[in-house]
Amino acid sequence: MSTENEGTPVPADPAAPSAPPVPPTMDEPTGGTPSQAASEPVRPAPQTPPSGDEPTAVQAPVPAAAPAPPHQPPAPAGGWPPPPPAVPAWGAPHPSAYPAPQAPRKRTGGLVAAVLVASLVAGGIGGGIGYWAAERGDNGFSSTTVSSGQAPASFKREPGTVAAVAAKALPSVVTIQAKSGGQEGEGGTGTGFVYDQEGHIVTNNHVVASAADGGTLSVTFSDGKTYDAEVVGRAEGYDVAVIKLKDAPKGLTPLPLGDSDKVAVGDSTIAIGAPFGLSNTVTTGIVSAKNRPVASGDGSGGSNSYMSALQTDASINPGNSGGPLLDASGAVIGINSAIQSTSGGFGQSQAGSIGLGFAIPVNQAKNVAQQLIKTGKPVYPVIGATVNMNEKGQGATIAGQGSGGTPSVTPDGPAAKAGLKAGDVITGFGDHPIDSGPTLISEIWTHKPGDSVKITYERDGKTATATVVLGERTGDS
Repeated sequence: MSTENEGTPVPADPAAPSAPPVPPTMDEPTGGTPSQAASEPVRPAPQTPPSGDEPTAVQAPVPAAAPAPPHQPPAPAGGWPPPPPAVPAWGAPHPSAYPAPQAPRKRTGGLVAAVLVASLVAGGIGGGIGYWAAERGDNGFSSTTVSSGQAPASFKREPGTVAAVAAKALPSVVTIQAKSGGQEGEGGTGTGFVYDQEGHIVTNNHVVASAADGGTLSVTFSDGKTYDAEVVGRAEGYDVAVIKLKDAPKGLTPLPLGDSDKVAVGDSTIAIGAPFGLSNTVTTGIVSAKNRPVASGDGSGGSNSYMSALQTDASINPGNSGGPLLDASGAVIGINSAIQSTSGGFGQSQAGSIGLGFAIPVNQAKNVAQQLIKTGKPVYPVIGATVNMNEKGQGATIAGQGSGGTPSVTPDGPAAKAGLKAGDVITGFGDHPIDSGPTLISEIWTHKPGDSVKITYERDGKTATATVVLGERTGDS
């Protein structure tokens, strides 16, 4: 399965965060080489160059019995004016909301230019209202308006509404612009959120990777204030990074962190980010699924990241990466990281959201962020065995040999101590079924080093279980 999740590229010259930058079309790396150690980040195969009462319609009085002149058309049935065009209830699709199908566009690989085309739903509604007003004017009738009992300026959003949650969260969500140190200044636009009052910002690794070595980072808040930032630590395998404001202002408000383990399918979600560079964009949806194994790459031939993701139908697009996925109370339950593209791979493709977005569970992201702040390096739990990364559906098979001719089961490692051998097929990890190597790694990385986990495996046609005490590895290389 091809994967990619890169943010929206930024041109060489700086641009305002709300100005849509040019989104890329990324390469789509697959799950890795035929066999890959579960104890180290998996690297993809090399790629070829890259919204009270409703307003009442007021009816004008009908003139007394004088007959209309012969040349005047009879009054319309039901009185005048006719009611305005019907507007569907909130959440129901407007008949003009969907444009006629268009022929598919041809795509090319690598970083290519694209044009953001926005089709405004309001255009259809506005057209209908314009026609109604014109008809009234042509027939000489005066207009009577009915005002709302409350002026918009004094209208208060009840706690728990999307508007209230968004208003509280937006000041703690930032738009990140990253640029490499090269002459062309390549980079991308992504999102992050305030983690603590010291100025730490949590985001995706692939959002800031281009600026990690000699590049520049800038962070813009919803009030338009911009600050320089630097990378504190990155975890390629988890796709999590922590950056810090160089001159953090006082009074920063960290977003509250929820508990992703207690999230239920059907729970409401709110995503905040900068899709295609459109900063401070809020979208809503639900938790569509939990524990969804996802392998996603940065599109540059680097290591893949693996997550047992929260799936949501909230609209997520390039530029949303690293932004918070909130629950109805406004607590962070995940970090938006990848989307399913129409081409069949995971990542942030040019096509944009099709209602299949994936977020790193916040419980995992919190552990990683704390480690990065503390040491600057990620720590990964491992089982000490090399598993096949291509086979799918039958479990994760321990390979016959490790990379470079090394043993597939590390001597005296966690798997060896549990009695696992080359050729064993791991079909269960804890309470979760395993259908492939990437799924196994996604599940392993939801734990911490030292955790004891029951493994179910098959050997010579027989099913057995064993308990593995996870080891650890520090760093990405």
